[in-house]
Amino acid sequence: MLFRFYKAGPRSAAGEMRPQPRFEARRFTAAFTGSIQNSFRSTLNICAFVVFFTVAIKLLFLSGFLPALARVLGGVLAPLGMTQAWTERLLTGLIEISSGVWTLSGDGTMAGRMSMAAFMLGWARFRVSGKELEILEARVRQEPFVVFGVRPCDCRALEILDRVFLAEPEDSFYRDRRDHGTVICLACQEPEETCFCGTFGIDPGDPAGDVSAWQWEDALYLRANTEKGAALLAGLPLEEGEESAVAAAQERTRSILNRLPLRELTTEGFGREEAMLELFHRPEWDQLSESCLGCGACTFACPTCQCYDIKEFTGNREILRYRCWDSCMYSDFTIMSAGQPRPTQKERFRQRFLHKLQYFPVNQGGIFGCVGCGRCLRQCPIHMNIVKVMKTLGGAPHES
Repeated sequence: MLFRFYKAGPRSAAGEMRPQPRFEARRFTAAFTGSIQNSFRSTLNICAFVVFFTVAIKLLFLSGFLPALARVLGGVLAPLGMTQAWTERLLTGLIEISSGVWTLSGDGTMAGRMSMAAFMLGWARFRVSGKELEILEARVRQEPFVVFGVRPCDCRALEILDRVFLAEPEDSFYRDRRDHGTVICLACQEPEETCFCGTFGIDPGDPAGDVSAWQWEDALYLRANTEKGAALLAGLPLEEGEESAVAAAQERTRSILNRLPLRELTTEGFGREEAMLELFHRPEWDQLSESCLGCGACTFACPTCQCYDIKEFTGNREILRYRCWDSCMYSDFTIMSAGQPRPTQKERFRQRFLHKLQYFPVNQGGIFGCVGCGRCLRQCPIHMNIVKVMKTLGGAPHES
């Protein structure tokens, strides 16, 4: 067996490379060991790159140098609408040559990167050492806790999860977390260009949750919506706020929302039972799913995806069973002894988006399984997302 490598062809009299590649044959043993060495070097280089820039950027922030430089640059670029937060991102990105490690933490201006499904469902976390598996989060009774800064799209996502896990048979673990958790929903200040929550009737300027919150200038305005929310606010030293400040914050958010590129996206053509088979057999699924990698990034970023798997691990004296997050985009999802019910990526791709846009609303009184948070638009490595599906398949019924 031989590995073949391209080598550059001979140069012309003018010194230019001729587009005539030729092959260099190498023995398998030499090629194999060389590949292993190169892979190991590449891995070390990547690790060194990440560690170096993570430490360097952290030091620049702690020293105050990067924030000070961002303030200066922000003042210069202020006429262009650049804030200090954005200039910090810009500088960090330039240092890392990408949006990189540090900026993954976010600054609160966009929908959080952690899915509410992962948080509220408390998927199992485990550690494997040799042949021993340790569950890091056992099913113990919850203590009261507060989730602050939940975005309006995530509040709607909780309502969707409630319809799944609080329906019969009720999920006792999810019920326990919902009963002991108080959700403070913070209105969006700067909706991202990838947001389209308005398509699903969500107003980012009027958050829901147990407590609604608005940030205006240097103050935070709170409003209790439930008994849990009222009990929480009763124990805080609060002052009377002005409704005009809340109205101004709402107007700012809605004005930004009305300028977003996806503001005119609609659900027309979806959510109707009579359109079920027509959508299922649309020929466009072939083209839409063709480039899908099946990586599952969209499912793990989605606040409403709730598919899971049950795993069992046999130890020396006991058998551990735990629930972990899964993705319908994986080839082994719902696989059975008889085989995979959706053997192709096209079928798995179609299942995911029809569940969000068709199956769920038909079975749940018109409530769609998407909240328009835009996370999948940012996470998908090949930029194939639910917006493209809606634009391609939406509108009036088509003849196949």
